[in-house]
Amino acid sequence: MTDLRMGHGYDVHRLTTGRKLILGGQEIPFELGLLGHSDADVLTHAVMDALLGAAGLGDIGQHFPDTDPAYAGADSIKLLEHVIALLRERGWCVGNVDATVLAQRPKLAPYIPAMRQCLAAAMEVEAERVNVKATTEEKLGFTGSGEGMAAHAVAVIVRT
Repeated sequence: MTDLRMGHGYDVHRLTTGRKLILGGQEIPFELGLLGHSDADVLTHAVMDALLGAAGLGDIGQHFPDTDPAYAGADSIKLLEHVIALLRERGWCVGNVDATVLAQRPKLAPYIPAMRQCLAAAMEVEAERVNVKATTEEKLGFTGSGEGMAAHAVAVIVRT
C-alpha cells in the first residue's frame, strides 16, 4: 500500500484599499487587495496549510508568524517553496491539491490557468496535479458582501 496522507487548509483575509490582490501567486487587477502581514494570498495560504496539515507539521502561523517582521509583505509563493522543502526533507511529495477561492468579485476564471501553473511550479509538480476553482457565495456572508475572501484547499502527499 502506498503511504499517503491528506490535509485540509483554510484561510481568510479582509479586502481593503491600497493593496494588490494576489491569488495563487498572480496579481489580479482589482480596486481592492487583501489585508495581511504577508501578501495575504488566501489561496496559497490555504494550500500551504493543507500540505503542512497532511505532513503533521502544524500550520503557517507556526512557520511564518505574523509577529515576525521577516515575513512582512512576504511573497507567499516563496513561503510555499519553503513548505515544499520541509516536506521533501521528511520524504514527502505532493500527490495533488484541490482548492476553492470564495470571492464575490472579481471574476477569477480568466486567471485560474496562471494560478495553477504558478502553484504547480512552486510545488514542483505538473499543473494537472493542481486544481483551482472559484465561486461566489451569492452575496451571502462576508465573502458575498465583498468584505473579504476565503479559500479552502485539500492536499494529498505521498511518501517518496
